[in-house]
Amino acid sequence: MKVTKNILKLFFTTFEIGVLLMFFANIWVFSVTNGRTYTKISKIPPRETALVLGTSPKMKSGVVNPYFTKRMDAAALLYHHGKVKKIIVSGEKSAGYDEPKAMKNYLIEQEGIPENIIYKDSTGFNTRKSIGNCQEIFHEKNVVIVSQGYHNLRALFYARNLGMNALGFDAQDVYSNQSYYRNQFREFFARVQAVLFYVFGITDKEDFKNRISQAEYEFNY
Repeated sequence: MKVTKNILKLFFTTFEIGVLLMFFANIWVFSVTNGRTYTKISKIPPRETALVLGTSPKMKSGVVNPYFTKRMDAAALLYHHGKVKKIIVSGEKSAGYDEPKAMKNYLIEQEGIPENIIYKDSTGFNTRKSIGNCQEIFHEKNVVIVSQGYHNLRALFYARNLGMNALGFDAQDVYSNQSYYRNQFREFFARVQAVLFYVFGITDKEDFKNRISQAEYEFNY
């Protein structure tokens, strides 16, 4: 009985510490990105380039994804107000699916952006990859990252860790109950992952798996 109580105590103590660490990770992301996001076009300083983070152009139901259109609207606003001169659209491209192409086409056809100032990053499979590609492939460090506000914080955290001088321009959020609370919940854990990547110097998910396996091996032996 005593052993069972000790095990339960250890379990709950570990759980409490884990929860506290997750909250601390989120607080860290908020603190280091504080003051680097903007919602008003008149307030944001100009940069050479906007980096627009990808999302699906359509919902599962087939209707237009409002997160997608709001990001395109925000990117166009930056360009038309002279805040940026170039736009990088970064997202996933796979068989029968091409986020950067959809983003570029929308900006040209719906927002009146010149085709020659839009650059596609088709290997932006996640936020971290998009930020890394912006620096390593396009050699851009002084950028405005465009996404919804909850997402921009993590993107700016990744950019900061790479030594980039990035700002965030928040696209209008979508406040439908289902998507809003789901995204906020997912982002809470995504920020924890971002902090873990930074603390352990992990370069990608495969490296993360390898390091975890190595840690388990060293623990067992």
